[in-house]
Amino acid sequence: MTNFGVKIINIPNAVSVSTVNVEMALMLASARRLVEACHIATSPDTTHFAVDWLGVEVTWATLGIFGMGSIGYNLAKRAKAFDMNILCHNRNHRKEEEEQAIGATYCKNIEDLLRQSDFVMLVVNLTSETHKLIGKRELQLMKPTATLINICRGAVVDQDALVEALQNGVIKAAALDVADPEPLPRDHLLLLLKNVIITPHIGTATVQALLMMTEEAVGNIHTVLNDLPSEMITK
Repeated sequence: MTNFGVKIINIPNAVSVSTVNVEMALMLASARRLVEACHIATSPDTTHFAVDWLGVEVTWATLGIFGMGSIGYNLAKRAKAFDMNILCHNRNHRKEEEEQAIGATYCKNIEDLLRQSDFVMLVVNLTSETHKLIGKRELQLMKPTATLINICRGAVVDQDALVEALQNGVIKAAALDVADPEPLPRDHLLLLLKNVIITPHIGTATVQALLMMTEEAVGNIHTVLNDLPSEMITK
């Protein structure tokens, strides 16, 4: 497009907050098994609640964030409020003072992050390098009590390997807002597993986010039409 002189605009700021919030919601819902709990509470067959039906705490747990751009960094800020131990890995190492401000520890290798984390959050772009980034080997590095959370793109995870890991107790659970393809075939095994929460790519599905996206896009169009400088525009 740039070769033909077409200007490209981007609206990353508008989507950040809502995407971060849905990832936190997925982590909390998975940890406390809220979907299962709702089914128990509403089932006509429920007569009692088992005393040994338990979730896990996110407070004091270790969160590993793979991808420390704007969304990953804001995830870490929210996780800090939950008193989580925060690990991060990114293609470009952030400034040390930025990591210190949110209490995050940088892992040079993704393997170290996977081994130590109770919750692994994927916040990376889908590229040739990140396609099926999380496969059988990476899942086996994770704790058997760990949860994988993905809100970036479904193809970042090898879904066949994920199904196998969830079925065999290699990891405890998964919480996904994305899949490959979308929607998944109705008979896909990910839709049948009780240790999976899956939502239909709702990262930006809020009234406020859509309004902000519209306003930011209109502002960028105004900038282009008036030939004003903007860091959101590629010439």
